[in-house]
Amino acid sequence: MAALRAAAGAAFTTAPSAADPHRYQTGFGNRFASEAVPGVLPVGRNVPQKVKYGLYSEQLNGAAVVSPRDAIQHVWMYRVRPSVAHGRVSPAPDLNPHPPPADPLWQIESCFSRANDKVEFVASQEAWDPFPLLEPHDEAAAAGSGVGGVDFVAGIRTIGGQGDPTLRQGLAVHVYSANASMANRAFCNNDGDMLVLPQHGRLHVQTELGWLMVRPGELLVVQAGLRFRVLLPDGPSRGYIQEVFGAHYRLPELGPVGSNGMALPRDFEHPVASFDVDETPWDVVYKLAGGLHSCRQGHTPFDVVAWHGNLAPYKYALDRFVNLANANHDQADPTVYCVLTAGGGGIGDSGSLTDVLIFTKKWLTAEDTFRPPYYHRNMSTEVMGLIQGRYGGSSHVLAGGGLSYEASYMPHGETYATWREASTRELRAERVCDDATAFMFHIGAPLYLTRWALRGEGAAALHASEGEDAQWDDVRAHFLDHLDEVDADLRAAGLPSLGREGNGELN
Repeated sequence: MAALRAAAGAAFTTAPSAADPHRYQTGFGNRFASEAVPGVLPVGRNVPQKVKYGLYSEQLNGAAVVSPRDAIQHVWMYRVRPSVAHGRVSPAPDLNPHPPPADPLWQIESCFSRANDKVEFVASQEAWDPFPLLEPHDEAAAAGSGVGGVDFVAGIRTIGGQGDPTLRQGLAVHVYSANASMANRAFCNNDGDMLVLPQHGRLHVQTELGWLMVRPGELLVVQAGLRFRVLLPDGPSRGYIQEVFGAHYRLPELGPVGSNGMALPRDFEHPVASFDVDETPWDVVYKLAGGLHSCRQGHTPFDVVAWHGNLAPYKYALDRFVNLANANHDQADPTVYCVLTAGGGGIGDSGSLTDVLIFTKKWLTAEDTFRPPYYHRNMSTEVMGLIQGRYGGSSHVLAGGGLSYEASYMPHGETYATWREASTRELRAERVCDDATAFMFHIGAPLYLTRWALRGEGAAALHASEGEDAQWDDVRAHFLDHLDEVDADLRAAGLPSLGREGNGELN
């Protein structure tokens, strides 16, 4: 039967646009209710003896059943067929995350420990040029050859991570590159919530709870256990993914900032109910404990006619972020750029698992202040990418579609040339990042990097580092130009002098 789609608006939804044909419910952490056919949602109960039109009640839990009320995340769905109506679920040999070397289709890692020889700790700074954007896929030409394109799921490659989904602890950082839409195929990640940042090409995402159109400059979060598929309305697409195991993304606390600023809850957009009537064969691929499994069913998994709850996918436009900064002097901590945060798991369990930071257009007004990122050593691991434009802030070049990595506690910062210019320039109020959108995953633990990213296919994009180590050779110790003044200050304070030899050198 041909696929039919029905969708209805809700009382308070956004309006469609030329770039996005869908309506959304807005808010963060809300308990939403949406029905594509009026009168389907039960009143005063979740599991009536008989749901209208003979629909099936089904609940998806995203938290332990016994949890504090503010930690409970779940959704009730009223669907044409229950999710359990499918064929046998079996390991997917052709979708294996650890294929033989001759078949590099799957390069997903989920276990990050010394027991996995496909990952390793790296102390050096690493940077990748833009990862390849796949050529457009000609479905008509490929039909005769039997060669298919690469869809969103097949295009995922792991850069690094820490922890293990079987322990419900840790995360993974991936990139993706795809040139084919997912046709009668859905994906369900049972290992964790996925935050997706497209960098090139929109993603048209169908989920069990409705549709979302996600453009470069927006982020998407799809929670664990929700089935979805990705279509490519603009052709080939490329972007970034952060997957958290056993935690959900949440808004950071605001502290003395108060009620306003940073990411506003009302700017997060959730889908409205939408369903298909489709009884053609479908494949559903599940990722569980890093392994891939699949099953076949004779109908679409996207048949939810109505739903209510707070476990719903959402998107957020990064250019809506309300930037904060020090107004008179000095620099604010990068936490003021935090859009979302997830989990505990810092040293002594005092920090977050990861913070998602965003760098967009803002004004700098601080006087007598070194304005570029200062030199620092950070307990957190920093993984940074660029969505668009040009971004400064490190000693390597970051290009759209590329990525950088700074290891926990390792020193990093701007080039000496940048330091010298920023230390002597005349300061005035200025706007920065006019055309740039960059992000950082601020990860509260050391990160394993994958063999794929360091020496495999991904290593082809590793930024050529010849000469980068030598770039610090011309850093001058300007303090040594002022030793006479230092000696005078020490004598004036009644302190011992530097004890220099006659040639002016310290002994």
